[in-house]
Amino acid sequence: MVGIGGSGMSGLAAVLLRWGASVTGVDAVLSRPVQQLAQRGARVYAENGAHKLPDEVDVVVASAAIRDTHVDLVEARRRSVPTIRYAELLGMLMSRRHGVAIAGTHGKSTTTAWLAYVLRTAGMDPSFVVGAELVQLGVGSGVGDGPHFVVEACEYARSFMNLSPKAAAILNIEEDHLDYYPGIAEIASAFGDFAGLVPADGLLVVNAHDARCRGVAERSAAPVQTFGLDGEPTWSAADVAVHDGCCAFDLLRSGSRLGRVRIGLPGKHNLMNALAVSALATHLGVSFSDVREGLGSYRGVRRRLELRGVADGVRMLDDYAHHPTEIRATLLAARERYQPERMWVVFQPHQHSRTRFLLEDFARSFDLAEHVIVPEIYFVRDSERERELVCAEDLALRVRQRGRDALHIPDFQQIVELLVARVKPGDVVITMGAGDIWKVADELVRRLRADLPA
Repeated sequence: MVGIGGSGMSGLAAVLLRWGASVTGVDAVLSRPVQQLAQRGARVYAENGAHKLPDEVDVVVASAAIRDTHVDLVEARRRSVPTIRYAELLGMLMSRRHGVAIAGTHGKSTTTAWLAYVLRTAGMDPSFVVGAELVQLGVGSGVGDGPHFVVEACEYARSFMNLSPKAAAILNIEEDHLDYYPGIAEIASAFGDFAGLVPADGLLVVNAHDARCRGVAERSAAPVQTFGLDGEPTWSAADVAVHDGCCAFDLLRSGSRLGRVRIGLPGKHNLMNALAVSALATHLGVSFSDVREGLGSYRGVRRRLELRGVADGVRMLDDYAHHPTEIRATLLAARERYQPERMWVVFQPHQHSRTRFLLEDFARSFDLAEHVIVPEIYFVRDSERERELVCAEDLALRVRQRGRDALHIPDFQQIVELLVARVKPGDVVITMGAGDIWKVADELVRRLRADLPA
């Protein structure tokens, strides 16, 4: 497994080990997930270590981030060893169970993990692979003896077309991955093809408020249920109340009240995610009482508005948001939950192409923040030509033009120094992005606590 430390790859490696496979893997960094795999019996190596493709190997699996020129893939082709991508292996494993796939531009990890958690608390012992680590379980994957295999379905490069779901959800459809898709029409078409994977005896759950979701649902042979807050969706919420940023509501199915539910994740977007979970869990045989328990006790996945620490009245949070819609939802949830005096956002753009295509949307997404700091763009998958077309200062400039305080500071340590000097009690600092910006949050926590008087 090339790139075995990735969130999805490490999850699949754990599944394979549980099912009795012999697993060898290589990654650039021997991270904690990689070390955990080694403890479970995998042989793992660092990219720069003493490693070569094993003499006996049935298949080489590469994550989506690995280029075809990687030395292990080249060697595998030379030896005529089959090579596949992560999504292909995921589909192969899913076909052995009752597959449930969660797709959408936003909210996939949270909703996939939430459904897996509800099934587990209901005693149904599912297998699952999520692109993030569940807070309560400390893992991003699990192997159970139950019939269900719950997975996060990614649309990048149409990888979700490798899956074989018996039930699925499409949470939303927006512009993203524009380094692969020419535009929103092609993105919606791909989701339509995904919807067509669900068989006639399965279930497709879609967002009633998203016109593209409703449109692609027409391409599914499966029964369709909708979720939403207005109109007449199959699953909805009534008498919604917000306490400390989290929603309590009456859960409705086809207009009938099932009972009162309170969730522990902040933000209206998580209320929508909870409705999708309710629809799928009920379809899979979970009782309302177990759905209510699982919805209420779930605490999310890592890097989703995660509180990293508090020091001298300053809260430091970290979030994975890397798309304008996600940023807006996260900042609104943070304001409702913590009601900060000032909000500082340290946003690391992910990919030059995404930044360039969605530049104006990104600039608008920070309107709820008083201060925005932009380090260098996290460079992944893009070409050097794409790198030349946009820079982090372009985004900072657009944010300033909208009347917000915004700085481009390339170096993480310089960002920490500025925050240490300027934050005050009552402030909230959020590091945000899909790269390694979480390092700023952790260092800031360390520095602020170190500076407190003994």
